[in-house]
Amino acid sequence: MPLYPVSVSLSSYGATLVRERGQASFLPLLALAGAVRAELREELFAAPPDPQALAGAVRELGLDCLYSAPLELWTEQGRLADALAPTLALAGACGARWLKVSLGHYRAGNDLSELALQLAGQPVQLLVENDQTAQGGRIEALQAFFAAAEARDLDIGMTFDIGNWLWQEQPVDEAARRLGRYVRYVHCKAVGRNDGGKRVALPPEPVDLQHWQRLLREFPPGVPRAIEFPLQGEDLLAVTQQHIEALARLGQPQEERSHA
Repeated sequence: MPLYPVSVSLSSYGATLVRERGQASFLPLLALAGAVRAELREELFAAPPDPQALAGAVRELGLDCLYSAPLELWTEQGRLADALAPTLALAGACGARWLKVSLGHYRAGNDLSELALQLAGQPVQLLVENDQTAQGGRIEALQAFFAAAEARDLDIGMTFDIGNWLWQEQPVDEAARRLGRYVRYVHCKAVGRNDGGKRVALPPEPVDLQHWQRLLREFPPGVPRAIEFPLQGEDLLAVTQQHIEALARLGQPQEERSHA
């Protein structure tokens, strides 16, 4: 039975701890735990990052790297974000092969010419994620964007965040069916409510893993999946390793699982 690639979003260790220790300090832990990819989070850099040091660290540890930026691809005026080009450059300098952003205020019919120019010859692949907002977290807008990008033959993939759909009360199974063909990366998190009634990310229960198993059948086989839920405990290595092993087994073809 193959094990599929698992990434860890460094936000999983808590914003305060990650800002205090620095994201580079967690990379050896990810490698030891069996992660294939590290997801750097721009919002968790306490100071401007040292791209050369980060690139060297991920290369030395044999990790793939994805750079996540809190950037909306389309502005409220329907223009491509000015920050896209420098953020792509920073991601590449940090050793990342992918840049993850959110959709922003895309409207059907927006001109993709400038986006095509910026991505031409770009070594960093752009991934667009469903976020928790009304503009970037609804099925219709994302489907319209990916269809338009596909029509222009743009190399843009989707980050499918399983939990984020709940913030806009979108049906996650329908989203998987309609958008699955575009998915290149999956954010995994269960969602519950805290004492104040606010939705929060949680580690998965067995029922969540069963649901994710079904969802993954809608995506390309073996798509990389990421931990984006709290990783806490006295032994962070053991906790991380446990969840990596669980996610790595999800999405096995029906026939393989039936003989397991």
